[in-house]
Amino acid sequence: MQAAVVTAINGPWEVKEVPRPEPGPNQVLVKMHASGVCYTDVHQTLGHIPGAFPRILGHEPVGEVVAVAPDVTSRKVGDRVGVPWIQATCGRCEWCARGRKMFCAGQKSTGMDLQGGHAEYMPMYADATFLIPDGVAYDQAAPIFCAGYTVWSGLRWARPQPHERIAVLGIGGLGHLAVQYAKAAGFDTIAISHSPDKDKLIRELGADEIVRDGKGLAAAGGADIVLSTTNSTKAMVDSIQGLRPDGRIVTMGADAEPISLSIMELLSKRIQVIGSQQNGPEYLYEALDFVAKGKVKTIAETYSLAEAPKAYQRVAEGKARFRAVLTM
Repeated sequence: MQAAVVTAINGPWEVKEVPRPEPGPNQVLVKMHASGVCYTDVHQTLGHIPGAFPRILGHEPVGEVVAVAPDVTSRKVGDRVGVPWIQATCGRCEWCARGRKMFCAGQKSTGMDLQGGHAEYMPMYADATFLIPDGVAYDQAAPIFCAGYTVWSGLRWARPQPHERIAVLGIGGLGHLAVQYAKAAGFDTIAISHSPDKDKLIRELGADEIVRDGKGLAAAGGADIVLSTTNSTKAMVDSIQGLRPDGRIVTMGADAEPISLSIMELLSKRIQVIGSQQNGPEYLYEALDFVAKGKVKTIAETYSLAEAPKAYQRVAEGKARFRAVLTM
């Protein structure tokens, strides 16, 4: 089969012929239809996230089941499925027992310990797969398995209350979905965007207001929750001045720079800083359901598998609007 292979840390993406996998115990084999290219792929390629090379990346994979292992009963040939970041865990530690598998030290992750989706075929652990709702196209579904899952999960984890205001920092691959999810959930939604050229589109996504920075957010009445989807620590810290008392900032972007916060500001306004990832499977179900109901739509550039190196470069340079998806 053809696959996009990263041969070494900081190495190029090469589309080459590799052996077609077979499903192991508790696995299904999926003929790939789409695979999102996420900025995490950039971090992995550059070695910011440990992992062995060569490797096939891609943790937003969706496609059709074409084979199942003998012990699999929950999936069948022809099912339309995708799989999120975490596919399997030890099942024995405290965190597995508590149902918080994202903290298991023995987890097996898509594109990390296991083959990713940037290929013609991919084995997936059957119990970790999700059925894609009828009517949702593969290229729409793929980014929800990381980007959509991440932002909706972050919003839910911040426990928004009726009449609270949500601000989204960074209207890019994650942020354009976060605006839609916040609005679809019924909240007043403010976009914090440094790019005036995006204003028209941001309004179309559902934002009620647009501000440029934390000072502008405060002047607009502030927000109870800031969903920080930016990779800029500086921009994230700046946005805190726009939080209302008892406000929460949810960090979902990744930056190597440490966070430096004003303790007095945190104390006086009782602000919470929340680190968030994909916080539970129910949130992925909900994220996909919003797409199925037509309330959230991914804006993505699509590329063939042969164009994977080009797609990666677009994402690495921050030029993709707003996601990049490989279609097979």
